[in-house]
Amino acid sequence: MQCPGQDSRFWDGNAVFETPCEQCGQVVEFFKDDSRRVCKNCGHRMLNPKIDFGCATYCPYAEQCLGELPPELLRKKQEELVDRVAAETKKLYGEDFHRIGHAGRVARHAAELADHTEGANPAVVRIAAYLHDLYQPAEEPETATGDIRQLLTELNANPGLVEEVCAAIDHLRRPRTTVTTDQGGVNFNILAEAHQRARQQEHCNDSPGPTKC
Repeated sequence: MQCPGQDSRFWDGNAVFETPCEQCGQVVEFFKDDSRRVCKNCGHRMLNPKIDFGCATYCPYAEQCLGELPPELLRKKQEELVDRVAAETKKLYGEDFHRIGHAGRVARHAAELADHTEGANPAVVRIAAYLHDLYQPAEEPETATGDIRQLLTELNANPGLVEEVCAAIDHLRRPRTTVTTDQGGVNFNILAEAHQRARQQEHCNDSPGPTKC
């Protein structure tokens, strides 16, 4: 069944409207379900100023429904996914507050590093930070990250994001003498650095005596 909000049979007189182009002022006509329109006068690609992305921020079929999703919506969808992963992590770890705290520290460091790293995907590194302790050593990466894949799939995560998260965690957890940027990618490098910073912070906090790092 088509989403009622996008089914033209349910539309009223406000379903089609006009608004001035942000660049040249020429009138641009929008249908309520248009995510973007191109101004015929100047070619500017304009975001629909009235579209309601409420349900699309969590609906797994949003892209099929709305077509190409604007960056603003993609960021909202990823932020919601990160929040849901964080909540699920706490449920999975139960009263293991050490693991919960560790995951949170790695995620915070990962977010800070991603903000200053070109080519990084903040959602990937934060999700990988929360879930890296679910890794189960195995010969095949798919088996080692099986629980992680299952959780993200149940949360309707994009398959490409799932693969990036699992790849970063697999590189972090598999024993290697060195892992270069080419081998692990920028997201892995951020995850590894965030993990190292969190472990260092935890070591300092656990150090005896009044002096901390």
